[in-house]
Amino acid sequence: MLLSGATGGIGRAIAEELAGRGARLVLSSRRREELEKLAGSLPGAASRHEVIVADLAEDGAAEKLIEDAGDIDILVANAALPASGKLHDFSSHEVQRAIRVNLESPILMARALAPKLVEKGQGHLVFISSLSGKVGTAGSALYSATKFGLRGFAFGKRADMHPHGVGVSVVSPGFVRGAGMWADAEVDPPPMIGMTTPAKVARAVARAIERNRSEITVAPRRQRLAAEIGYRHPEFAARLQRRSGADEIASELAAGQADKR
Repeated sequence: MLLSGATGGIGRAIAEELAGRGARLVLSSRRREELEKLAGSLPGAASRHEVIVADLAEDGAAEKLIEDAGDIDILVANAALPASGKLHDFSSHEVQRAIRVNLESPILMARALAPKLVEKGQGHLVFISSLSGKVGTAGSALYSATKFGLRGFAFGKRADMHPHGVGVSVVSPGFVRGAGMWADAEVDPPPMIGMTTPAKVARAVARAIERNRSEITVAPRRQRLAAEIGYRHPEFAARLQRRSGADEIASELAAGQADKR
């Protein structure tokens, strides 16, 4: 099983959950030292898990990662850049990096791996999206574009892979406490909306694989309801966001993540 973005907070939780269920993991991120430390901390012998350093923003890195991972049956595409902020504040290079890491690389990894899974007649592709893949908010145009696109790709790919016995799932977290872009930026999300945890996201990934779920949204009920309203009534949701100070929160979030572009 290949897990990209393994050394982030959500990635670590996914690795711990899946290793605890007996999975042999191929862990990937840009940081070798952190990868090796993570592999050594997981249940079972450290030699059971493999690490591969890969920067998915680089040309050809996605396909090479699948090749280097060897014989795997499951991909969990978790690596992503936060890409928060107004579009005019991004350089063209930063726009390209966000699209490549968040959207193009998962697509290319799936393209490289899918024929092998079809030949086996089994396997699973899991894509970590976001509630930002359902609702656009202030300062999220680029990030939402990649996550909307990832969800659309996954649903279409699921239909394509169904006749071959290969599962495809999307896991869409809301605001995550203690990990992810809010924690990295040290910014509190909008009040009274609730948060989830990395452990819940990790359990959702395991459940998506075991039950072949098309999508699991990991967020408190009120947050899921707000996202559903925003998805169906975007202008109404935008007015509510403006009244709740969403622009100011978005600016703080973008400032806290500017160095991660």
